[in-house]
Amino acid sequence: MQEDHLLLRALARRPTPRPPVWFHRQAGRAMPRFSAIAQRLRFLEMCERPEVVAEVTLEPVERCGVDAAILFADILLIPRAMGAALDILPGVGPRVDPPIRSLADIERLRPQEAEPALDYVLEGIRLTRRALGERVPLIGFAGAPFTVAAYLIEGGHSADWRVTKAFLRTEPAAWDALLSALAEVTARHLRAQVAAGAHVIELFDSLAGVLSRDDWMRFAAPYTARIFAALTGTPTIHFATNNAHLLEAMSAAGGDALGIDYRVPLSTAWERGGGRAVQGNLDPTLLLTRGAPLREGVAALLAEADGRPGHIVNLGGGVLPGTSAEALRETVALVHELTA
Repeated sequence: MQEDHLLLRALARRPTPRPPVWFHRQAGRAMPRFSAIAQRLRFLEMCERPEVVAEVTLEPVERCGVDAAILFADILLIPRAMGAALDILPGVGPRVDPPIRSLADIERLRPQEAEPALDYVLEGIRLTRRALGERVPLIGFAGAPFTVAAYLIEGGHSADWRVTKAFLRTEPAAWDALLSALAEVTARHLRAQVAAGAHVIELFDSLAGVLSRDDWMRFAAPYTARIFAALTGTPTIHFATNNAHLLEAMSAAGGDALGIDYRVPLSTAWERGGGRAVQGNLDPTLLLTRGAPLREGVAALLAEADGRPGHIVNLGGGVLPGTSAEALRETVALVHELTA
């Protein structure tokens, strides 16, 4: 991959003729081919078929002209490969049954079996790279230990994550055992993603914002930092939502860029982000309205960035259900037009 590609230059905070623009993995679900495949395969089956992974990964590049491809996968594939009783149910989301609630539950996980169990992910990367060539960088990813642990302990989504917060305070040995295992397996798997062909790695700590700054630094940051330390030499992005209070702490934990959501101004991220590049932060709902609101939103985002090196245009969160491929393509076109 040429080092002068827009995304790689932005991650290194070098000047670019325009900011790179891409969307998170949910963009693949907005594409026509995803809908057709989803009628015959469940979500996890799609993730486990390398030829489907490559097809879904490539479609936003080919249809929308984004400046990066992100691997079609899920942050919960790693704990599933470790033996967690995990499924992703249509219209429901992740379910872990039984959830992890004790040190004994953690000791039943099989981290040594995760790498061979995730070979299908690496084959998906290899197939994608062969089809993608050198057009744009390929982004691999995983979930940060705190976010993954929270799903395992709660058994799925939660309104307040109270079980996780109680667990990390009352079961310190079990908490350390679980997050240490997740950090070790995740670091190994992400290095394998790079060896298979990923150019950039993004670590998603999507739930980090549910913790206070002090709690995130104590209970999450050390494990996240281990992963970034294992990826030295690979461009990396550190993403969370609702993370305005965590910018300094996230920067200290690692990542060449901080991914922010629509609630965090770019200027705030640059001021408090320790000199990192900044990725974000277009409100995803603008793509549901399109037209004048979308144009105004993109224009305001670019005006705030003001051509500063180290800005990557992305949504301030995932692509919302109901977002069309046309809306994604229109957003890319607006970035091109307004920075011409």
